[in-house]
Amino acid sequence: MATKRSHATMEGKPTTLTSSNTASSPYMPQFEHFRAELDSHHERRERCIKASRDITAASKKIIFTLQRVRTLGEPLERKIAAGNEPYYAIIAAQLKAVCGDLQGLNAHRYARNISGGCQEYIEAATFEHYVATGKLLSYAEAAEQMRVLALEEAEMKGDTRHPGVELTPEDYVLGVYDMTGELMRFAITAMATNGKLPVPDVEDAQRSILTDMRALRSALEGLEPGHGPFAKDAEKKMQVMRESVEKVERALYGLVVRGAERPAGWMPDTSDNTRAVEVET
Repeated sequence: MATKRSHATMEGKPTTLTSSNTASSPYMPQFEHFRAELDSHHERRERCIKASRDITAASKKIIFTLQRVRTLGEPLERKIAAGNEPYYAIIAAQLKAVCGDLQGLNAHRYARNISGGCQEYIEAATFEHYVATGKLLSYAEAAEQMRVLALEEAEMKGDTRHPGVELTPEDYVLGVYDMTGELMRFAITAMATNGKLPVPDVEDAQRSILTDMRALRSALEGLEPGHGPFAKDAEKKMQVMRESVEKVERALYGLVVRGAERPAGWMPDTSDNTRAVEVET
C-alpha cells in the first residue's frame, strides 16, 4: 500500500525539515564545511581582484610621473621620486593585504585575479629602471623588488614572518611587452621637445632608445609562448609592441630626413592609421 501524503504536500505547499531531522543528518556537517570553503574562496578572490585594480591605478600614476622626465641613464630628480612614493606605498599595502591569500597552491589558483596588477607594476618598475639606468630590469631583480616592497610594509606593522608575493615569469614578460609602449611615448616626446632621439649611454654612440627597443623586440619575438592564456595575451601584446617600434622609426625618419624643413612647433608624425600618441610637454 502506498504511503499516504500529507495535506500540505497535496496542496503544493513547501515542507521543511524538523530540527531533529536536521541535527540527525550525517551530511549536514559536510555541507556546512563546503559552504565555509566556498565563502572563503570568494572572499580571497574578491580581495585579489580589488588589490589588482588598486595596484594597476597606482602603477599608472607612477608611469605618468615618469613621462615628465627628459633624460635617460641619470638618477631621477628628487621631485619625481618623491612624487611617486605615495603610489609605491599604495602598492606595498595592497601586496601586503593579499599576501596571505597567495601562498602555496593558492598562488596558482588566484594567479589570474592578481595578474593585471602585477603586469602593470612591472611595466612601471621596468620603465623607471630604464629611465634611471638605461638598462632593463631583470626578472630576478623585479621579483625581489616586489617581494621586498610587501615585506617593508609588513615589517612596519610588526609582521616579521611575512612571506611576500611571488612574481610569475609570465606576468614579468607581459609587463615588459607593455613597457615598450611607454618607451615609444618617451622617445617621441623627447624628439618633439629636444629635437633628438634619447640616448641612454652617452659613451656608446651606437646605442639609443630605438636600438634598445629593437633589441627588446628581437628578444621577445624569439620567445615561444606555447598555448593557453599566456600565449593569447602575448600574441596581442606582440602586435602592439611592433607598432610602438615602428612609430619611433617613422618619427626618427621625419626628424632626420625632414628636420631641416620643419616649421616652428613641428611634432613627429605618428598617424598612419594608428592610435594617436599623446605628447606631454
